[in-house]
Amino acid sequence: MTGWLILIGLAAIVGGVLWQFGRFARGTIELLGAALLLAIAGYAWQGSPGLAGRPTAAREDRQQPDTAFATMRDRMFEKFTGDAQVLETADAFHRQGLDSYAIGILKSALARRPRSADLWVGMGNALVSQADGLVTPAAELAFARAATLSPRHPGPPFFLGMAYAQAGQLPEARAQWAGLLARTPPDAPWRADLTQRLTALDALLR
Repeated sequence: MTGWLILIGLAAIVGGVLWQFGRFARGTIELLGAALLLAIAGYAWQGSPGLAGRPTAAREDRQQPDTAFATMRDRMFEKFTGDAQVLETADAFHRQGLDSYAIGILKSALARRPRSADLWVGMGNALVSQADGLVTPAAELAFARAATLSPRHPGPPFFLGMAYAQAGQLPEARAQWAGLLARTPPDAPWRADLTQRLTALDALLR
């Protein structure tokens, strides 16, 4: 009932304003009146004037946690570079549930710096996130491109191995991590973590 009262009140106000202040020919006023009646009829047909009003439910929070790439790359990547800023921006989009925007940011940066291994690893990570943890062929290609550009960079095998492990592809993860450990210097800041992960992975495989 409330919906009908509001609609009739609005129609009366609009009609009164047009009659009082509008300088229209008689035929024009009749057309406007017919339009108002048509609007009321359309509301009665398609609307739900008899239903009680209720507030709209709050939109579901779309916040997502940071990926392992976001929380762990400081040990392997330079921190204060243009590429680092791009990766941080992509992280921010991921946290908002906007992985497509993160990929767009990375594509734009790679168009300017196509030989950046850091950005290619970031692209691989973003593609895995967009696929809900699935290591797609496109993601594998991005990681492979990073490894080709910088063969001694620890990021491509480490984070590809992380993606494989999270996807349940344990033998593939082990191959990446074992190869990386074999060429990791003893004093590398990521060596202890890598060794621990590989030991735990071997236990799972056994």
